[in-house]
Amino acid sequence: MRTPPVRRPRPGSPGRAALAWLPDGKPADVYSAPCPSRAALDRIADKWTALIVGALADEDGLRFSELRAQIDGVSDKMLTQTLRSLERDGLVARTVYPTVPPRVEYRLTELGRTLEEPLAAVRDWAERNINAVERARLEYDGDTHLQVRTSQ
Repeated sequence: MRTPPVRRPRPGSPGRAALAWLPDGKPADVYSAPCPSRAALDRIADKWTALIVGALADEDGLRFSELRAQIDGVSDKMLTQTLRSLERDGLVARTVYPTVPPRVEYRLTELGRTLEEPLAAVRDWAERNINAVERARLEYDGDTHLQVRTSQ
């Protein structure tokens, strides 16, 4: 017999205050598929976002090549796509200097700086807990979640 899922209070319901209200008067709710906060969560939960924000956190501005050098394994395509998305979402500012050749730098905006602490916590968690995660992966048996119950 399955236990029913625990229902969490929805934003704006008694016991859970809404953190933000949308222009249509509804509370922001990342658990609701059409809520735009879901897209924001998707953006900040991306590994490249976490690494780019970390690389830019202590800098006044970095060039594309400097970012690529700091983030081992990122392709030019992924770095470009992620920077464009971060710029579109107001988290990263792109500055083009009128030099020959043009110099382009990226820096966190004020809004982007609000992500420094929570994403640093996620990166730190990954480094601090990697051994436990690796142990769990080694011990994992993909069939353990399929428990057959016999009727009595």
